Amino acid sequence: MSSKQRIRIIAILVALATSLSCRAQTDAAFNHYWVLQALYNPAASGLNGQIDVEGVYSMQMLGYTHAPATMALTADLPLWFIGRRHGMGAGFINDKIGLFSHKKFYLQYAYHHPLWGGRLSGGVRVGLLSENFDGSGLDVIDASDPAFPTSEASGTAFDLDAGLRYDGRQWYAGFSVAHTLSPSVSLGEAKANEFEVPATFYLTGGYNIKLRNPLLQVQTSAILRSDFYAWRADMTARLAYKGSKGRMYFGAGYSPTISASVFIGGEFHGIRLGYCYEIYTSGVGALQGTHEISLGYTTELDLFKKGKNRHQSVRLL
Repeated sequence: MSSKQRIRIIAILVALATSLSCRAQTDAAFNHYWVLQALYNPAASGLNGQIDVEGVYSMQMLGYTHAPATMALTADLPLWFIGRRHGMGAGFINDKIGLFSHKKFYLQYAYHHPLWGGRLSGGVRVGLLSENFDGSGLDVIDASDPAFPTSEASGTAFDLDAGLRYDGRQWYAGFSVAHTLSPSVSLGEAKANEFEVPATFYLTGGYNIKLRNPLLQVQTSAILRSDFYAWRADMTARLAYKGSKGRMYFGAGYSPTISASVFIGGEFHGIRLGYCYEIYTSGVGALQGTHEISLGYTTELDLFKKGKNRHQSVRLL
């Protein structure tokens, strides 16, 4: 079977699944999840007391035609109202695989309350989902079958997410739910195809391990995500160096039954750059892995430096 024939079969299966209110789709899984904490949990918005902007681009299964490509852009900052700490953020996600693409635009808000020497945070996110299927690239026997769109079909739906998080001095833990309303997106003018997005649950956590050398630190993090139809867990450990002029890190990650990954990156003058290569442990060759690049920027907000309830996030970058 040729590569072109395989792509046609995959496209037909995607269209068929779409017409049957597909529930197998899950959110994009980034290896740099630990720099996208406000993406996976709205409670992390404005947590650092700084303006944080982060972008991640992932090129998956390199070398395959119509391979997945995913991009996320997030920004968050703190706000002060009546002497209490608040945060807000905005973001955009674009996830494309074959003839199907998923986009999400969102705004989010978080409230941070000092508790037990740390900080308890709660957040909520409202968003707009946009699903698109390019049926013009579909090759089917019966072009009149309404189950298989032969032109571009798209639709939108309202989305709602929520989360909780606690940050201690050297650790954090969070729980969030994406797509709490399990929205359904009807595609095309005839609304003949429906795409249902299941609620997805996230558990996140991390712990910083101090070493004898005060400039070095081992930073660990983990994330577990599931929509009760599929699941993925990621565990990451990074050796971080914090000097007077900048920071650097390298590390490794593991996702059971899926992949292993290596990381390298750093931060200089508020600009963060990271790279990850993910190697799939079954079914795909080592050279057909995932390349992922993260680029971010942080700047201080002098207006908010009150000296009261100061808190430093355990996030590295």
